[in-house]
Amino acid sequence: MTELPVFPLGSVLLPNVPLALRIFEPRYLVMLAEVLQDQPPAFGVVLIERGQEVGGGDHRFTVGTVARIVELGEGDGTIELVATGTTRFQVNGWLDEDPYPRADVRMLPELPWQEEDRALLETAERTVRRALAVSSEFTEQRFPSDVVLAEDPAERAWQLAGVAPLGPLDQQRLLLATSIRELLTDLAETADGITTAYSSGWRED
Repeated sequence: MTELPVFPLGSVLLPNVPLALRIFEPRYLVMLAEVLQDQPPAFGVVLIERGQEVGGGDHRFTVGTVARIVELGEGDGTIELVATGTTRFQVNGWLDEDPYPRADVRMLPELPWQEEDRALLETAERTVRRALAVSSEFTEQRFPSDVVLAEDPAERAWQLAGVAPLGPLDQQRLLLATSIRELLTDLAETADGITTAYSSGWRED
């Protein structure tokens, strides 16, 4: 059994994508104190299916991503951290949540890069950057259309999925991809649909 402390969130963390968190709930402060004793310090992130981040009682998706802490600082009674998504995992079962959520997990294999997918990567990147440019005219986006991405193609594919102007359910679906080709195909189609929606003057929530 691999036991992993887990932070349920209202957003999806994808591999090779940064995550900024402000931690103030006592249970997660306890979790952080224990996690920081490990090297490297890390915890799991899963998307909340129903419920809220604060207070517990939520229902969660069972595939998430391990977040490795890379920066740490103190705020006004809070802890602020930056982490990077690494390995995907599948929750086998939830454990006792006193004092914080924990799960028995199975780490999922990395998706191998195939050079034959190079053209698809380039297409997906053009589509995502266009979606970012168009959507930024209507709503504030976390990432600019000229965001710098990793040189490694597999990392770049995941980062494109992370910076695209998608909702959490779309990103959760991408997280379940079984190949880079599947990831990029789904991403390109979804991002193109968003561009079309914004260009038509409307956007479904």
